[in-house]
Amino acid sequence: MSVPGRTSGAALDRSGVLSGSVVRQLRGAHLGMLPIVGALLLIWVVLGAINPAFLSAENLVNLTLQSAPTGIIALGVVLVLLVGQIDLSVGSVSGLAAAVLAVGTVNLDWPVGLAILAALAVGVVVGLGYGLLSTRLGLASFVFTLAGLLILAGVQLRVLGPSGSINIPFESWLVRTVQQGFLAPAAAWGLVVVVVVGYAALRVVDHLRRVRAELPSPGLGRIAIRTAVLAAVLVGTVAYLGTARGIGYTVVLFVALVVVVDVLLRRTRWGRSVRAVGGNRRSALLAGVAVRRTVVSCFVACSTFAALGGILAAGRLAAANQGTGAADTYLTAIAAAVIGGTSLFGGRGSAWSAVLGVLVIQSIANGLTLLNLDTATRYIVTGAVLLLAIVVDMLIRGRREV
Repeated sequence: MSVPGRTSGAALDRSGVLSGSVVRQLRGAHLGMLPIVGALLLIWVVLGAINPAFLSAENLVNLTLQSAPTGIIALGVVLVLLVGQIDLSVGSVSGLAAAVLAVGTVNLDWPVGLAILAALAVGVVVGLGYGLLSTRLGLASFVFTLAGLLILAGVQLRVLGPSGSINIPFESWLVRTVQQGFLAPAAAWGLVVVVVVGYAALRVVDHLRRVRAELPSPGLGRIAIRTAVLAAVLVGTVAYLGTARGIGYTVVLFVALVVVVDVLLRRTRWGRSVRAVGGNRRSALLAGVAVRRTVVSCFVACSTFAALGGILAAGRLAAANQGTGAADTYLTAIAAAVIGGTSLFGGRGSAWSAVLGVLVIQSIANGLTLLNLDTATRYIVTGAVLLLAIVVDMLIRGRREV
C-alpha cells in the first residue's frame, strides 16, 4: 500500500536531483547574495542609462576608492552580526582612530607607521572592552555599543582639540598611497593570473580530497566554468578600469581582507565556531564551542576594521575632523552588511556581503550625486533598499523555520 504523495516525491528526487540541490543552495547562504547581485546590476544599468557618465571608467575608479574605507568597516560589522551581536559605534571608532592618527603625525611628530599602530590599538582596546561587557556581564550589545558611540565621539572631540580639525600633510606617504597609489598595469595583470590560478588549484585540490573521502563534490566541469567566470570578471574589470587610473591600493587591501576573512570563515575551526554561535548560542556551548572567546574575537576584529577604515578615510581626505566617522558612517556600514546578505539574526552571511552591500550603497550615492539630487533622496533610496533586504532576510528565516 503506497502512501499518497510518497511516490511522486521520490520520483521528483530521482529525476531532479540537480534542481533540488540548486533549490537548497538558493534557500541557504547563497540566496542572500543572488538578489543583491541582480539589484546591483540593475542599479548600474538604470543609472548608466540615465547618465552615461556613471559607467565611465574614471567614475567607477572613484566609486571603488569611495567604497574601500566603508567596506572595510562593513566587513567588521559582518563578523559581529554573524555571532548575533551588533556594533553601533563603528563610526565613532573610525573617527577616533583618524583623530589619533592625525594628532600623532602632525602634533606629536610621530612616524606615520607608529601613528597607524596607535590608531589600530584603539580599535583593539575598544573591541576587547565590548567583548568583555558582552560575555562577562551579559549586557546587550545594542546598549553598550550605543553608549560607546557617544563616549568615543566625545573622546574624538577631546583628541582633536579646540580646532576640531587637523590637516595631514600631502607629503605623507599615507596620503600619497591612499590618494594616488594605483597598481601598475603589469602588477594588476599578474595579480589576476595569481588569483585565477590559485582559485582553480584550490578548487581542484578540494575536489580530489572530497572524492577520496567519498563525499559529494562539484565536477571538474563546474570548477572550470566557475574559474572561467571569475577570470572573465577580473579581466574585464582590470581592462576597463585600466583605461583610467586603474586599481587603487586601498581597493586591493579591501578585497584582500575580504578574501582572508572568507577563508577563515569557511575553512577554519574559528569560522565554524562563529556560525555555530550565531546560529544557536546554547547549542554551540553544549557542543564545546568556546563561545566567549569567539564573541570577543569578533568584537575585536570589528573595532579593528573600523579603526583601519578611519585611517584610510583620513588618508583619503588628508585630514581628520569632527565629521570623520559621523553618524552616517555606522549607518552606512551596518546597512551595507545587511543589504549584502548578512542576517540580522546571526549565523548566516559572508565576507563578500561587505563588498556587495557597500557597492550598492556607494553606487546609489554616486549615481544620485551625478544626477544632482540632494542628500535626502539618497537617504530615502538607501533606506528603501535596506528595508527590502531586511524583508528578504526575514522571509528566508521564516521559510527555514517552517
